[in-house]
Amino acid sequence: AAVWQKPYLNVFKHFRVDEWRRSAKEGDVTTFMDKTLKGTVYRIRGSIPASNYIQLPKTSAQSLGLVGRYLYLLFRPMPNKYFVVHLDVSTEDNQVVRISFSNLFKEFKSTATWLQFPFICGASKGSVYEGTAKSSKQDLVGVAPANVRWTCLVLDLQYILSMYLNRRYSHLKSVKLCSNLLVKNLCTSDLLFDPGVTFSEARQSNLACHGLSPMPREMAFPVPKGEKWHDRYDYIRFPSDGSKLPYDSIQKSCCSPAAALEDTVHELPQLVTLTKAVRDRLSLVQQITSPKAVSIPQKESA
Repeated sequence: AAVWQKPYLNVFKHFRVDEWRRSAKEGDVTTFMDKTLKGTVYRIRGSIPASNYIQLPKTSAQSLGLVGRYLYLLFRPMPNKYFVVHLDVSTEDNQVVRISFSNLFKEFKSTATWLQFPFICGASKGSVYEGTAKSSKQDLVGVAPANVRWTCLVLDLQYILSMYLNRRYSHLKSVKLCSNLLVKNLCTSDLLFDPGVTFSEARQSNLACHGLSPMPREMAFPVPKGEKWHDRYDYIRFPSDGSKLPYDSIQKSCCSPAAALEDTVHELPQLVTLTKAVRDRLSLVQQITSPKAVSIPQKESA
């Protein structure tokens, strides 16, 4: 029944977001030509996220019915602002769970029907914000920096429900993109796309055998000749590959899926010299994202 959603589904195109018949907009929602992406993007602005948003489908009584395991959000947080995104997903036992992430959230919170993740905005490579080690978690979460980059966020909805709530994922019911955001597109797929890999590189490395594919052209960000995708944009996969324990914030991955796969398959870890500032920041990020220890009472023996 979901063959029409494969190999991926361009959600904005399929639901004709620009016509606003199967979707809804509220507040300050406009389109403009973005110079970085060289294309039209949606801009959602406003001091109150709940009053300025794009919503799919149009009403809460409807459902998107999208079964793809991965949700791809191509977006850019607006500098010096807060944003919020809500995803309503349905489990196999018909329970609706809301997954929210925002740079407004200070800590991870969860209930049986709601997961709230802090989103840590990255900055341009080599910037003061990126290179300076922060002294506390409160310094990392918060408004996006002035030079925040366009981001490809990949959410593993199946893994999130399984890991955090021990539930089985059925489908994506609705999406609500609240201010303050620039949004290029929204897609779903069962495939893991790596935007930093070209089609020729994918064929040469035979990445398809490992479940990786190059980013489809209609989802891709432009990269000037001679430059690399990961030097211009951020790629965030959540939860990150290989994590056996839940993380309590969403932030930039250390490397692309293909790079991680290459290290794993060929077992050739690269030697990288890191500055003290970067080492301190990585150490802090590890402390922030490591799950807190939970004491489990031992059962008395019979």
